[in-house]
Amino acid sequence: MQRETAVRIEHLTKRFGAFTAASDVTLDVAQGEIFGFLGPNGAGKSTTIRILCGLLAPTSGRAVVSGFDVAKEPEKVKASIGYMSQKFSLYDDLTVEENLEFFAGVYGVPADRRAARMQYALDMAELADERTRLTRLLAGGWKQRLALGCAILHEPPVIFLDEPTSGVDPVARRAFWDLINDLSHQGKTVFVTTHYMEEAEYCNRIALMYKGKVIALGTPAALREQLRSDELPEPTMEDVFVRYIEQEDAKA
Repeated sequence: MQRETAVRIEHLTKRFGAFTAASDVTLDVAQGEIFGFLGPNGAGKSTTIRILCGLLAPTSGRAVVSGFDVAKEPEKVKASIGYMSQKFSLYDDLTVEENLEFFAGVYGVPADRRAARMQYALDMAELADERTRLTRLLAGGWKQRLALGCAILHEPPVIFLDEPTSGVDPVARRAFWDLINDLSHQGKTVFVTTHYMEEAEYCNRIALMYKGKVIALGTPAALREQLRSDELPEPTMEDVFVRYIEQEDAKA
């Protein structure tokens, strides 16, 4: 059975003066899908995410998130999504519980739901025993989990994670992806950006971005299969990305 479309992007372009940060991006993301934007820093991933979150207006093109047009209804978009940036957006001088209380208020979680949602976030992040600890005293992996908990307090159907595993160790990264999979199994759509090539394998589909353009789109297995040859019988995602970059640079 075909799943509903959670995010639709049509010829999306964003320019800052003479610089084009995102160019003619077109793709759909299904409900419950883990969709990855993979590419180096400066590829246009974060710019596209910020447009989809209603934080930036597109120069041209169209994007619809949870049924809302990001250019015409940015406030409705913001209310229907969870957003976690690579800096985690936490307040270090607040305790774990105080951060959750603050974001529950920001996201308008109903009073009769707050205690349950905060407990869910604490349990998910495995921080129930650390609720009174100052956030600045948490290790990077725990801050990461807390930031995700804060981002989903209001039970958004679509979650945007912008470089969420940047700066944390490999063990914490893998544990975080277990949480992402759990959210997907709950029917949440997770849109994640990363520059870690191995993380592409955790996504249902990925878009490879380079110089503001989507240069490849598909499942990790399909993209690797396209590159399989006698010289490269078991290509990695890094091999795939390098090949597509070489092809793109050859066009220039």
